[in-house]
Amino acid sequence: MVGLQLELLMKTRRLCVFPKDVQCITGKSERYGRRLLADIRVFLKKEPHQFITVYEFAAYCGLDVEDLFAYLD
Repeated sequence: MVGLQLELLMKTRRLCVFPKDVQCITGKSERYGRRLLADIRVFLKKEPHQFITVYEFAAYCGLDVEDLFAYLD
């Protein structure tokens, strides 16, 4: 029992959102996902090489972070 609880606490979560994730979440095209992530980068004043986190994506899109983590797992 303790080992299972420890395993759940130690589970790693992915922090970055990719265009394919946006495609699966929204049901739109991967190209739309690239465009949306680019718009978020501009909004957050990030450089093109910087990643968008799940937290930033959730805040921008008005989604719950825990729902996104559950979906991405």
